[in-house]
Amino acid sequence: MKKKTGPAGLVLTPGASARRDHSALVAIDAQVTTLGVAVERVDFPGPAAGKKRPDPADVCIATVRTATAELAGRLGVPTARIAIGGRSMGGRMCSMAAAEGLAVAALVLVSYPLHPPGRPERLRTDHFPDLRVPCLFVSGRRDAFGSPEEFEREVAAIPGPVTRVLVDGDHGLRNRDTEVAGIVTDWLRGLA
Repeated sequence: MKKKTGPAGLVLTPGASARRDHSALVAIDAQVTTLGVAVERVDFPGPAAGKKRPDPADVCIATVRTATAELAGRLGVPTARIAIGGRSMGGRMCSMAAAEGLAVAALVLVSYPLHPPGRPERLRTDHFPDLRVPCLFVSGRRDAFGSPEEFEREVAAIPGPVTRVLVDGDHGLRNRDTEVAGIVTDWLRGLA
């Protein structure tokens, strides 16, 4: 019998000021769970307390670290068997946690905010050279936070394996939850 080597769990985080019940995260949770992968959708402290402003990066990264360790503990596996990611800012915070040394199986980055809209000089990629795990980027073709060409150029700095999938839509990927969830599920299935 072959030993299972793919992710045992997935921690999902929301975008800025969103919550764990964001429709994209719920859709990903529903589909990924069918693989036998345990999913934990996580709120960042500020939005969970009703605050409109996102938490500082250090608070978000600490939240990701804690949620990853707790899910790994519940499943009885090392954190290296847990994939992490999320939408927009949440995915960015997960990628920063991984770059800072959190041992994880993979990164699932939906609508990664490469830069603020209209500010391509303010890239959020300094940590990309430290990402050594498989990374999935799912982005809209018309995302104001990063064009397909900008993504192609910037992800070249990531030493780990990178998969990029473009879907119709902008940063919000409205009405694409089922499609995005299927992309994530198929990609995770391929890591086993």
